[in-house]
Amino acid sequence: MAPKKDKKEQGSGAFERFKQDLKAGTLQNAYIFYGEEVYLRTNYVEQVRQQLVPAGFEEFNYHRLQGKGLPMQQLAEAVEAMPMMAERTLVTVTDLDIFKLDENQRTSLMEILSDVPEYCTLIFIYDVLEYKRDGKMKKLTAVLDKFVQEVPFVEQERAALVRWVKRRFAATEHDIDTATIDHLLFTCGTLMTDLVPEIAKIAAYAKGKNITVADINAVADPILDAQVFDMTSQITKGKYDDAARIMGELLRMQIDPIMILAAIGKELRRLYTARMAIDGGKDRAWLGQIWGMKSDYPARLLMDAAKKVDHDWCRNALQRAQVLDRRMKSEKNIDREAELKLFLMELAGRK
Repeated sequence: MAPKKDKKEQGSGAFERFKQDLKAGTLQNAYIFYGEEVYLRTNYVEQVRQQLVPAGFEEFNYHRLQGKGLPMQQLAEAVEAMPMMAERTLVTVTDLDIFKLDENQRTSLMEILSDVPEYCTLIFIYDVLEYKRDGKMKKLTAVLDKFVQEVPFVEQERAALVRWVKRRFAATEHDIDTATIDHLLFTCGTLMTDLVPEIAKIAAYAKGKNITVADINAVADPILDAQVFDMTSQITKGKYDDAARIMGELLRMQIDPIMILAAIGKELRRLYTARMAIDGGKDRAWLGQIWGMKSDYPARLLMDAAKKVDHDWCRNALQRAQVLDRRMKSEKNIDREAELKLFLMELAGRK
């Protein structure tokens, strides 16, 4: 019978417990893996496979099931299948929406989870589907709390990311310093899943041993937030043409104007906060804490941008963004691209 948990673990605590169990070879019998950090999740599923399933015996001891339309009888058979030439079996189920099963299937699932054999590790993987508990299903959630360890795979803390990025570049015989890593994370985001291909491109492009900001800017694909920051920063510098060029690139990429406006609105709120920090005698640490920034780098960039605009400009720009957002979402037949371009001209002070 699967071991019972004394209490539900969440967040980083659950992730750390899972890592400790994996290292000690004391994996639990049932897990739910979820979260946006696909690279990290895939990496740990592979580590579990290597620990539990001897090479050459995957067909007998590694059962991979797709959740869509999966009968619980088939799941039960996979879970109960005895290991061959090994002590354990591994069963993974991808994208099974356990909270949308009919009553009979849900009851069967609860019976399976309540009695996973000691020799089996069962992992529910949420890849395309989002894992979200339905608190109304009290019996099912009670079973999950008692028998299943939920492990979130989410954005890693900055210190862990810095070490990981250094290792990735070292594997390509390149070095990168912490300041340049901060620029990479600001430009490309903090998900390992997205950083893996960007690091590969940058490493292939770089001519010298040391990775530079210029190397990153030359070939990396910036995330939307970074592009919008660059656009608003150009506006605060009075460089409307550069800002318009970035806007044009975003529209050519067929990014929804509402998404672009949402990113602009977020950046204007951050800029407004930075302006208030300056007016109130606050420092970058205060700004970083307000916005949950993982490093000093984005806070410094924001403070520098905010010094070029005043409080009234920030307030009025944010109000205009809110008005346009409501119009875009409520008015029929509105030309969203044209309105977005007009809004950019207003921010730049052009008639």
